[in-house]
Amino acid sequence: MGFDTDERAKSKAASGAPRWARLRSRLFHLWFLLRRPMTLGVRGIIYDRAGDRVFLIRHTYVPGWQLPGGGVESGETMLEALRREVVEECNVEIAGQPLLKSVHLNLQASRRDHVAVYLIEDFRVLGAKQPDMEIAEAGFFPRASLPDATTPATRRRLAELFEGAAPAAYW
Repeated sequence: MGFDTDERAKSKAASGAPRWARLRSRLFHLWFLLRRPMTLGVRGIIYDRAGDRVFLIRHTYVPGWQLPGGGVESGETMLEALRREVVEECNVEIAGQPLLKSVHLNLQASRRDHVAVYLIEDFRVLGAKQPDMEIAEAGFFPRASLPDATTPATRRRLAELFEGAAPAAYW
């Protein structure tokens, strides 16, 4: 599942933090701040217990590999947002009930952004996730050998879940 090693190497070389990507990310968050002064997001740790692997994505507009997820829309529950985002970003359908594991204040986005992290162990892969305008790459990775560009926040969330680290208050 995911992309082959050559594609990963090419994209890693191109995945530095170009100025446009950082500017686009800041503009995106500014737009959310203007539309919704308080923001709420969800992230899913899609865990393949049999292979001890987690599903990660790499966006086209921010650097690094991270957990899939996104914003909770007006009138949408956190679980509805999680289910929607996981299909959109991973081409994975949540089959069972995800478990809420932690909630964090995300000061990187704004002073009013919170992120709920769910563990997803019951899921169906609908097919390989193809790159699109939002997702450059996606796939399962062994927990013992995550991509070098995995974000620090993603590594912290995985350590909290799998290594017994205390959940941090901040993203």
